[in-house]
Amino acid sequence: MSQDTPLISVKNLKTHYPTDEGLVRAVDGVSFDIYPGQTLGLVGESGCGKSTVGRSILQILDSPGEIVDGEILWQNESGSGNTDLVQLGANSTTIRSVRGNDIALVFQEPMTSFSPVHTIGHQIVEPMRLHKNLTNKEAEDRAIELLGMVGIPSPEQRFAEYSFQLSGGLRQRAMIAMALSCEPRLLIADEPTTALDVTTQAQIMELLRDLQKKNGMAIMLITHNLGVIAEMADEVVVMYLGRSAESGPVDDLFHNSQHPYTQGLLRSIPSVYSKDVERLPSIEGWIPHPFNRPSGCTFRPRCPSYIEGTCDANVPVFQLKEGTSQNVACFLHHPPQEGVTNGG
Repeated sequence: MSQDTPLISVKNLKTHYPTDEGLVRAVDGVSFDIYPGQTLGLVGESGCGKSTVGRSILQILDSPGEIVDGEILWQNESGSGNTDLVQLGANSTTIRSVRGNDIALVFQEPMTSFSPVHTIGHQIVEPMRLHKNLTNKEAEDRAIELLGMVGIPSPEQRFAEYSFQLSGGLRQRAMIAMALSCEPRLLIADEPTTALDVTTQAQIMELLRDLQKKNGMAIMLITHNLGVIAEMADEVVVMYLGRSAESGPVDDLFHNSQHPYTQGLLRSIPSVYSKDVERLPSIEGWIPHPFNRPSGCTFRPRCPSYIEGTCDANVPVFQLKEGTSQNVACFLHHPPQEGVTNGG
């Protein structure tokens, strides 16, 4: 498999939820590539569509969500070509062979992601029995090995316990063990440190980094924590209200951000040099209601660089800014394109 070919390529993905109240454009135009062994960080405020991107890749959207446009090109294991996951039905044989096997997901809520009526071991064994054709004994031995690998003490004992018998940190580690059970080529980690204390957060991040080095898997890290992104990611995609705002290498994005939204997020990070009584800068306003999206650039009501007559009448195109390594959707860097207007 070529390291120069994207493992997965998401192109102009749009996932919508038609409801009685109106249409929710949860994801409304997101594009990125992830290469073998690379970590891509997907960041943005709560409600920007990050988790929906991950669920769209695996075709596990809650009803009535549906992918209405775009491509998700997945590189075949032989490297001979790509499969467009969008064209596969949610229950098709192909997507079921990919889901949990080639692409695994660490869910956002470890407290509720395990079944309370089955043991931890049973739930780790199940995907291996499904995808790897192992015997019960082989799968159980592998599950116990994985529990030890992710740092769970007394793995034989924990194998027979239920999720409510484990702490939040142990549950998150068990969730990672289950995701890694079939040795996926891509791990989607959705807020993997939610509700964990700072020490456990650092341990989980270190664990993911070590496992990535050992297995060579790619990681798509979904989080709002820019500190985690700075530590873990190679490439970053910043999302706002379902769209890509900016993307690029992590160092370039942190030190030379181009989009006003990215700049606002970075200014809001606490600094060790901040004074005790100094108030952190914040992005003014709030995320618009999903049924009342602004026309043109969706960030314009909160943007300090808003250009009247341009930002409200045109939709910015997500494209490379000349002289940088970043793609950005902003009229400060790209003039309006004729025929792309009022797309709210």
